[in-house]
Amino acid sequence: MTEFGFIEAIRTLCADLPRNGFEGIGDDCAVLPTGAGESLVFTADLLTEGVHFLRAATTPEELGGKALAVNLSDVAAMGARPVATLLSIALPADATQEWAARFMTGYHALAARYGVALIGGDTTCSQTGITINVTAIGRAPDGHLKRRSAAAADDVLFVTGRLGASGAGLRDMLSGTYDTPLAAEHRNPRPQVEEGQWLGARPEVHAMMDLSDGLASDVCHIMACSSVGAAIDLDRIPVAEGADLRTAACGGEDYKLLLSASRDAAGQLAADYRNRFGEPLYEVGRIVAGNALTWRRDGAEVLLDWRGFEHY
Repeated sequence: MTEFGFIEAIRTLCADLPRNGFEGIGDDCAVLPTGAGESLVFTADLLTEGVHFLRAATTPEELGGKALAVNLSDVAAMGARPVATLLSIALPADATQEWAARFMTGYHALAARYGVALIGGDTTCSQTGITINVTAIGRAPDGHLKRRSAAAADDVLFVTGRLGASGAGLRDMLSGTYDTPLAAEHRNPRPQVEEGQWLGARPEVHAMMDLSDGLASDVCHIMACSSVGAAIDLDRIPVAEGADLRTAACGGEDYKLLLSASRDAAGQLAADYRNRFGEPLYEVGRIVAGNALTWRRDGAEVLLDWRGFEHY
């Protein structure tokens, strides 16, 4: 069983259920129009000990911040503003009261930074490690919402930062080295909340999502939802210091934004983005006709079997 095969089986099984005004499965968030020119968006993410984090290598404060950050990143990828969260956590006996308090300190600090309310959740015990689930809620004008299904042939593909730091940091941690700058990057992702809202307000931005599983996998989600192909220029992928090209393309958990934009307006978009945030938008390729992902170097196609992170 693959992760996306399982998701597709769920989608098929539940297709006969009423939607009750919600848009269906397929984007970073579910969308509920309010009827007042605005929509609410909803997302949920799990973090499981041994799969998404190593407790011995991560402080409780870092884990609290990361649990929230990965959800705020999904809201940002829709062009929306995060407004509230629900937190559920299962703790084993060896997670002390002090550990739980420090976890909440990290969660609270990031929630306060972005003005996000904690409105509910659940707690329980666990026999096999820590499991955390966060549901995040955002809101945006209907015209600002960005979906994976809106890419068009000849769009320019951009990413909003250098890639590979998190993957390289995970590699450091798995080797037993926890105190490197790259390991800190992996443990402390920054959701691009302001960037997502700004890009949401730009009509030349078509499709958008966050880079959680790696460029090699995530661009395929846009391709599938938009019924298009993509060509990625290896020479243009922005590689973070200390990482390598393959990690930048496949490593995952960078939580930058991947977006497609109209070719005619791409140059002005990139200039305005730099003026607003002091950082470049990195052009990494194009949306093309068809349904294939191709990799290019110096304008020539390169055969690569690169994939991002897979949960199963």
